[in-house]
Amino acid sequence: MHFTFGSPYFLLLLLLLPCFFWCKEMIKPYYFPKLSWVTRQSPWLSWEPWLKMILYTLMVLILAKPFVYDSTQNKHKKGRDLILALDASGSMAQSGFDTHDRMQTKFETNLLLAKDFIKKRHDDNMGVVLFGTFAYTASPLTYDLASLSYLLDMVNVGIAGESTAIGDAIMQSIRTLAYGEAQNKVIILLSDGYHNAGRTSPKIAVQKAKAQGIKIYTIGIGKSSDYDVALLQTIAKESGALRYSASSAKALKKIYQEIATLEPSPIRSENYLNQRLLIQVPLGFVFLLLLLWVLFTLRRGL
Repeated sequence: MHFTFGSPYFLLLLLLLPCFFWCKEMIKPYYFPKLSWVTRQSPWLSWEPWLKMILYTLMVLILAKPFVYDSTQNKHKKGRDLILALDASGSMAQSGFDTHDRMQTKFETNLLLAKDFIKKRHDDNMGVVLFGTFAYTASPLTYDLASLSYLLDMVNVGIAGESTAIGDAIMQSIRTLAYGEAQNKVIILLSDGYHNAGRTSPKIAVQKAKAQGIKIYTIGIGKSSDYDVALLQTIAKESGALRYSASSAKALKKIYQEIATLEPSPIRSENYLNQRLLIQVPLGFVFLLLLLWVLFTLRRGL
C-alpha cells in the first residue's frame, strides 16, 4: 500500500500557519481602571492559537484529499508490444511529401507523425527498428514513451544504408518483440521502396511473424509506383493486418489515427488502483475538537 494526496497543492496553505501568532488580530479597545488588573500573557502559552492551528492543519489535509492505494497491478501492463519499423533509406530524403512544408523530407514528416502516435499509446510497450541496407533496433521495447520520442530526434536518413531491406526489418522487429510479454504483438512497417537488400527474404520473415501471431501493418509512402504495393499487401494480409498507402503527410496522419483505432491502447488515467480516501480521519478530529471547544466556551461563559 502507498500513501499520497489527490490535491497536494492545497498543502501550500500550511505556509500560513505562522500567521496564527505573527499576524495581528483586529484591535478591540478595553478599559481598565487599574493597569495591575491587566495580565501580560505570551500567545505561545495560550491554548487557543494552538487549537486553531491544529484545526486549520486538519482542514487543509482534508482539502488535499489523502488516500492510500495499491500499486502492485501497475507493474503488469495490459497494452501491446508494438514496433515501429521505419524506412531510413536514401529515398526517404525526398522532399515535397508535406504540402504545408515542401522542404521537409518524407523521413522528417514521418518522424513527427510517429512521435504523435507514440504519445497516445499510453500503456503500450514500444520499440523502434530502423532499416535501410540493413536493419537494427534503435530502441528496445520500453514503457518510457517520452524517451522513445526523444530518441527519434537523433536519427537521420541513411543511418542504416541507402537500400531497402524489408525482410531484415521484419526479422529484426520480431527479435525485438521477443523481449516483450504482452499477448498482442504488432509491427507497423513503413517503406517507400522495393525490397533490394538484406539477408532474409520478406516471405520467410512473414512466415515467422505469422507463426508467432504478430500482426504487420504496412504503409507505403509516396507514389504507388515508388514502392512494392504487392509485397506490402502480401505482408499485411498474411499476418492478419492491413496495408495502407500514403501519398501525402495528411494521408499518413489519418493512417496512424486509423491504426490507433484498430489497435487501441489501454487508457492510462491519473486514477490509482484500489484507492481509499482517508479524509474521514482528519474530518473526525475536526468535529471532535470543535465540539470540545464549543462545550468549553459555553461552560466558561456560565
